[in-house]
Amino acid sequence: MEHLAGAAGMGGAALALATSLRVHAAELKRTHKSCILLWMGGGPPTIDMWDMKPGAATGGQFKPIATTGEGQINELMPLVAQQMKHLSIVRSMSTREADHARGTYYLHTGFVPNPNVVHPSYGSVVAHQLREETAQLEIPPFVSIGGASEGPGFLGMAYAPFQVDSNGQVRDLEAPADKDRLRDRMELLGMLEKRFIGEKRGSAAAEHAKVLESTLELMTSRQMEAFKVDSEPAEVRQRYGASGFGRGCLMARRLVETGVPFVEVTLGGWDLHQNCFTTLETKLPELDKAMSALVEDLNQRGLLASTVVLWMGEFGRTPRINATAGRDHWARCWSVVGGGGGMVGGRVIGATNEDGTQVAGDAYSSEDLMATVCRAMGISLETVFTATNGRPMRIAGGGKAIEGLFS
Repeated sequence: MEHLAGAAGMGGAALALATSLRVHAAELKRTHKSCILLWMGGGPPTIDMWDMKPGAATGGQFKPIATTGEGQINELMPLVAQQMKHLSIVRSMSTREADHARGTYYLHTGFVPNPNVVHPSYGSVVAHQLREETAQLEIPPFVSIGGASEGPGFLGMAYAPFQVDSNGQVRDLEAPADKDRLRDRMELLGMLEKRFIGEKRGSAAAEHAKVLESTLELMTSRQMEAFKVDSEPAEVRQRYGASGFGRGCLMARRLVETGVPFVEVTLGGWDLHQNCFTTLETKLPELDKAMSALVEDLNQRGLLASTVVLWMGEFGRTPRINATAGRDHWARCWSVVGGGGGMVGGRVIGATNEDGTQVAGDAYSSEDLMATVCRAMGISLETVFTATNGRPMRIAGGGKAIEGLFS
C-alpha cells in the first residue's frame, strides 16, 4: 500500500509540475508575440515553389495546384496548400545581394555588410526589444535550430542565438551530474571574468559575464523541457516528420509555447546549380510535411495569432534553367511567405512578369520585410539603436512595412 501511495504521490507531483509549466507558459505567451523564421539556406528556387510559370520556357517541370488562399503553389506541397489561408506570398522581393554570405547577412539584418559595424539579426533585435516582456523567461530568448544564424552585432552577446540541433542537444552543455563540482568551476570562471572586467579590456568580458551568470540557471531550468521533442505523442511527431527539419519545427512550436520570442529553424541544401528538379522531388515533401504541421498546430493551439511565421532564403534562383538542369543565384525577383501574428493570410502580394525575369509593379526589400515582422510583433519602427561606432541605426534599416499583409 505504501508503494502504491508513493507511486500515486509521484504521479500527482508530475501532474502538478506539468500543470505549472502550462500555466507559466500561458502567462508568458499572453504578454508578447513570437516569431518563427524558417530559413532556407542556399537560396531556394521560389519560381518552382511559390511563383510558378507554367507554359513558359523558364517554368520547369512541375505543375501548380490550387490552395486555400489566392495563389497556386507547387504540386509537391499539397499539405502546405491546405494551410495557405493562414499564409500570404510576397512574390515581388527584389534585393541586391546574390552572394550567399552577403545575402544571408542582408536578409537577416536589413543592412548590407559594412566593415565598420556588425548589425544585429532579426532574432537579436526581437530578443532585445522584448526583453522586459520576457523577463520571466529562463531559457534564451533567441534559439537557432539546425544551423547557425547571424549574431547580435552591436547589441551584445546577451542577445546571441542559442544554437541547438534538432534533438535539442547543445554542445558542451549538459545537466550537471556533480553540482558541487560545477558550482566550483562556475565560481572560478566568475572570478576570472571579474578580473578582466576590472582591467577594462572592453565590453566582451562584461557581456560574457552576463551569459555566465545565467548558465547554471539555464542548465537546471524546467523550461529546458521545451527542447525535448521526444516527449511529444508519437502521432504529433509523425505529422511533423522524422527529418531534422520536422523535429526542428516541432521544437519551435514548443519553444514559442514556453515563451521564447524568436526561433529560427534551418533547412539547408537549396544551392541548386544542378539537378534542381530531382532534388526538389525530395526536399519539397520534407518541407511540406513540417511546415504545414507547424502552421496547423499553431492555429489549433491558439498560438498563430501571436506567432509570426516567416519562410525565406537569402535570394531566389534564375528563371533560366542552366545546362545541368539547375538554376543559379538570382536576387532580382523572388518570393517569401509569411503569416500569423496578426498578418493577413491567403493573399498574394506583388507579382513578376510572365517568365519571372523581373518584378511587375511594386518591389520589396529586405528592409521592408524586416519592418513588416517588427510591425506584426508590435515593435516600433521609430526605434533607433546606437552602434558601437556611435552612429545611429534605424531599426530594420529604415524599411517600410508591406501594407498588403495588414489590410
